Amino acid sequence: MKLLLDSSSSLLLSVLLAQLPLFTSALPAHARRPHADFDKLTNQTRHLQKLTHDLIAFLSGDPVNDHPMFKSLPAINIRANDLSSLELKPTLSQLHADFKTFEHHFQWLNKVTQKHHHSSAPKLGEMISHINSLIGLLQRQMLQVDAPRIAVSPPSLPPHPSSQWEINQSSKALLQRFRLFCDWAARAFLSLKSKTQA
Repeated sequence: MKLLLDSSSSLLLSVLLAQLPLFTSALPAHARRPHADFDKLTNQTRHLQKLTHDLIAFLSGDPVNDHPMFKSLPAINIRANDLSSLELKPTLSQLHADFKTFEHHFQWLNKVTQKHHHSSAPKLGEMISHINSLIGLLQRQMLQVDAPRIAVSPPSLPPHPSSQWEINQSSKALLQRFRLFCDWAARAFLSLKSKTQA
């Protein structure tokens, strides 16, 4: 009788162990690791912010003119009230669209710097690679929560700079806006993470 019970217990345990992968795969991805992607998004955004800071320092020289050089860049709001009222899906969709817009601008600047053999070209290429990586992480997070994509229209870009000084001005204008945007985006990701924990 004891042998029969042991055999039955072993059989039941084997069946349960065999079904374990099925039970875990039935859970949605965000239930298994709800905050891992927000941590990655925040860290990647902070890393981009540091790259931006370093590239601005690399281009040190004349201050940037005040006139708006890039008219189609996203508006940046960094007020505490804005952070507290963020909603998950619309915010992820908007951040994705904004990062794509910045990526278009950096691709334009990268072509300009390569054409003029500007010393910042390799660093811009590295930055674009990290932006694309972040966009991929963001797309994965959007899929997990079923956030819609916003169509990104081709941005209105200024004429190509014709001198090293103009390239520096364009680069610093874009980088300074992107540094502010990365600060806002990292705060937004942290805010969204805290709301998913609530």
